Amino acid sequence: MFEMIKKLFYPIIAILDFITKYFKTIVFLTIIYFVVSSSDDSALNNSNQEQANLQKIELMGPILNIEKVMEDIYEAKRNKNIKGVLLIVNSPGGAVAPSVELAYAIKELAQIKPVVAYASGVMASGSYYASIWANKIIANPGAMIGSIGVIFQGTNLEELMEKIGVKTQTVKAGRYKESGTPTREWASYEKEELEKVIKDTYSMFVSDVANARKLKVEDHEIYADAHIFTSGQAKKVGLVDEVTTLTYAKEEIEKLSGVDKAVWKKEDKFEKFIDKIINEAVSNFSVNLFGSLKAY
Repeated sequence: MFEMIKKLFYPIIAILDFITKYFKTIVFLTIIYFVVSSSDDSALNNSNQEQANLQKIELMGPILNIEKVMEDIYEAKRNKNIKGVLLIVNSPGGAVAPSVELAYAIKELAQIKPVVAYASGVMASGSYYASIWANKIIANPGAMIGSIGVIFQGTNLEELMEKIGVKTQTVKAGRYKESGTPTREWASYEKEELEKVIKDTYSMFVSDVANARKLKVEDHEIYADAHIFTSGQAKKVGLVDEVTTLTYAKEEIEKLSGVDKAVWKKEDKFEKFIDKIINEAVSNFSVNLFGSLKAY
């Protein structure tokens, strides 16, 4: 009983846990950052007079809040000094809509300047979708690739609600308005409605992968169908171009970009750290609180 209640209130617990674990650290680091930022900025400007011509963009963790990644893509697209982009991916996927948004943003970027996507750990489902339009996809030998599929999950809390004495009251218009509700078992017609959405989204996913990777849609059971591949297996079915290291991926984008001397755009490490822990907290909260259509 205690475990079920704990699971029900997990989102609140997760937020409180995040505040407890990281708040003091964030405050301390913020103070340190502002104390040393002026001297660090001037030192950086003095030591790095050359303009950056290559940029790294990281896609890490569940794909839910993509604002930062989209800003990076837009900046790389707008900045005429940037001649090529290395997209480093380590993500299990995420919500369908932001995954598709990223995919088409990368497609537009790759039409202007070369993009190499590198699977550093996991490039699966939505994060693979986001990478398909890169000029080349390179995978670490130990990476996991694929899981091209779509899922909708929800929780049936009916028995728990009965035990703790909670009942729902619903006023609705539209037969399918409660499809996916967590308060009871789904009716067969509701499951069919959700399956219709799942199948259509999956068809879109497969079609885009086939177009981007020059594969046949009718062969989707070979390279899609939610199969999970090692890097070597992914190369055999056409999902990646090379199985090698990050060093090779950097050399490849340098070659495709045609730069004489690679100068990588500097990252703000403090900002990156703050973004990481906040995004992790938001992602954990969203994943556990809401049932939604996911490309996981």
